[in-house]
Amino acid sequence: MAESPAHRFGQIIGELLETVVRPQLETFCDNQGLYLDHQKKNRPARKGKKVTWEDQYGNVHDLDFVIERNGTDQSIGSPLAFIETAWRRYTKHSRNKAQEIQGAILPLAEKYKWNNPFLGTVLAGVFTEGSLEQLRSLGFNVLYFPYETLVAAFKSENIDIAFDEQTPDHLFRETTDKIEHTSKAAMKRICNHLVRSNQEAIDSFFEALKKRLGRYVTRVIVIPLYGRVNEFASVEDAVRFLEGHSVYEGSGDFRKYEIRVEFSNADRVEAFIEAKNKVKEFLVFVARQ
Repeated sequence: MAESPAHRFGQIIGELLETVVRPQLETFCDNQGLYLDHQKKNRPARKGKKVTWEDQYGNVHDLDFVIERNGTDQSIGSPLAFIETAWRRYTKHSRNKAQEIQGAILPLAEKYKWNNPFLGTVLAGVFTEGSLEQLRSLGFNVLYFPYETLVAAFKSENIDIAFDEQTPDHLFRETTDKIEHTSKAAMKRICNHLVRSNQEAIDSFFEALKKRLGRYVTRVIVIPLYGRVNEFASVEDAVRFLEGHSVYEGSGDFRKYEIRVEFSNADRVEAFIEAKNKVKEFLVFVARQ
């Protein structure tokens, strides 16, 4: 089946986004001593070209960028950031795309919750404020390139990409062909134009990334938890127990440790662990992230 001109155009915009963001991520990682994995990289440590990670249920997710600590071309490191890019032309598709991104990254964030990874998404085109806020409310840092800035960037090289649903396929195809045959120098100027138009948003995104990956431990709280096990057949029985229970009744049997680790950027990692040696492992692991 022949590829839709609109679909190919979307791929071009997606590749443009990666071209804009990747050099800045590479520079950031080089400065921080971290490893950046992406689909353009030939990496013996993984199979194939895709950057694939598995969640705790055995499902695999293909991502655009992953930042690792102690990662190399030959070995997979510890994930510190998951970042996806996406383009959408119409608002009616924006919430679905936001949910698709959530579905790819949140299961990985849950699996690697002790790492407390940075969740990032780089979006371009037309996204509703509701879809953007939906991502932010779930802990995503959003770098958004509005549609108008994309149109202006291409217009600076006399390429008109201001399409809508009424645009015929042949015009999509002609414009796509024109972009694909545009010189590297012209494409670089388009990228630079896009960056200048969105510099404040880019700076904010990378500041959040730096804040997360450059964080340090400010406080560690360890609470040994004791108590007797009390079981009830109904909520009413439990309430009656609480009404007559004294907090000074006695410590009871040791149950587990509650651990909270707080960081300089206001992040907090919590865990409930029974074995003392596992608590030590947890604290050492978290301190390295």
